[in-house]
Amino acid sequence: MLPKITNILNMQSDDSGKEQVKPLLTSPALTLEQIVSNGEPSGNGFWYDQEKAEWVALLRGGATLRFEGEGTMNLTPGDCLVIPAHVRHRVDFCSRDAVWLALHFEEKDA
Repeated sequence: MLPKITNILNMQSDDSGKEQVKPLLTSPALTLEQIVSNGEPSGNGFWYDQEKAEWVALLRGGATLRFEGEGTMNLTPGDCLVIPAHVRHRVDFCSRDAVWLALHFEEKDA
């Protein structure tokens, strides 16, 4: 049986206008997600403070991430970065066509 092909740039949007997260791969060690932001930034006063590290890549669109006490980073298609666990961050801006890949994983001590 041939594997199923998935196009990570073509995610069917629902009519809610809300951010959509679709798990692509899960295991005890990691979770890979496709995210379509639909232009929706983080809510007022909301900060991500995640238990696991996150590698995030912006595949389409534009976005601005804010890191608590550190400032902002503007992202364009192809940009990626690792956000360590418990580094508080938020999405200040994202375009309506923003598509991301996010990989959540356990960091190993060096």
